[in-house]
Amino acid sequence: MRRLLSFRDFDWALLGMVLVLCVVSVLEIYSTTVHTRFASFESKQMIFIAAGLVGMFVLAKVDYHRLLDWSPWMYGFFLLSLVAVKAVGHKALGARRWIAVGPVQFQPSEWVKLVLVLVVARYFANLGGRNLTWKEIFKAFTLVGAPMALVLIQPDLGTTLTYAPILVAGLFLGGISFRQAAILIVCGTALIAGVWSSGKVLKPYQKARLTSFINPDNDPRGSGYQIRQSLIAVGDGGIWGKGQSKGSQTQGYFLPIPYTDFIFAAFSEEHGFVGAVFVLLLYFFILMRLIQNAQTAADLPGSLIIMGIVAVLTFQIAVNVGMVIGFMPVTGIPLPLMSYGGSSVLFAFLALGVAMNVRMRRFVN
Repeated sequence: MRRLLSFRDFDWALLGMVLVLCVVSVLEIYSTTVHTRFASFESKQMIFIAAGLVGMFVLAKVDYHRLLDWSPWMYGFFLLSLVAVKAVGHKALGARRWIAVGPVQFQPSEWVKLVLVLVVARYFANLGGRNLTWKEIFKAFTLVGAPMALVLIQPDLGTTLTYAPILVAGLFLGGISFRQAAILIVCGTALIAGVWSSGKVLKPYQKARLTSFINPDNDPRGSGYQIRQSLIAVGDGGIWGKGQSKGSQTQGYFLPIPYTDFIFAAFSEEHGFVGAVFVLLLYFFILMRLIQNAQTAADLPGSLIIMGIVAVLTFQIAVNVGMVIGFMPVTGIPLPLMSYGGSSVLFAFLALGVAMNVRMRRFVN
């Protein structure tokens, strides 16, 4: 007997945890911008969240098999949009990453993540989960490598790095052997060393940001400034924090861009170790819930889609939190569902919408 699609199968528990995280985000953005020229950003974040919720429910109703069928066309469209960014995009903070659509700034590189999740899932699902050949591995690298190259020249190193875990998850679940993985790791290490020493791909300021976390005191007013202020803010929070809008680092404007990249540092200063653990536990339960949904998916493409989303979110959380506490370099990767930004918030909700889509169809014949 055919079971009809119903929102009763929607993962309401997952949505509840996501909304709690969004409430934390709005309150923290308000706290970090209340006395600045960015004072209305929490209202904009609420609009982004509302738009994301609508998009999530819409995507949850569109059969993900259709999305997989459309993914090659979406992939081509966004490759062209990345080329357009380089040609006519809006430039800010030394990078050309946005296309102006009326009053809205559209950042294609954020949306490419979701398209890559679909394209990579489609590619490996069509291979049937068997052992991969080197030719198939090369094709997968080309699929992900093309947008990576276009985003890197914007330049946007942080977003470029977020594409890599999608490929890694696809290879791991798609049937790569241990021997092939070992060879790729060795070759990748050699390639990274070559790129680093060449001086033609990474700009000097990008190299400084990637190494300053090792010893930020070497350049406390330059490349090490952001990490030093972040570490001070996190340590200043203690166990219980200083209270909402009472963090000296945040309210004293020492902590850079506390409503985006360093929002976790600002939150830790105001809500302490307890608050930080609460947010990290929320992320943990969200990721575990997604993995559970991947395990109960009706088919391999569904599992690959959700695990691609898990890979991206896990990478972004790990890098952002690691950056804030001095374990990772400063790469400009936002904290999902917490950092301010329309493109980032919409990506997260649309990705969750696709994951809900897979979950809702696990019993549909």
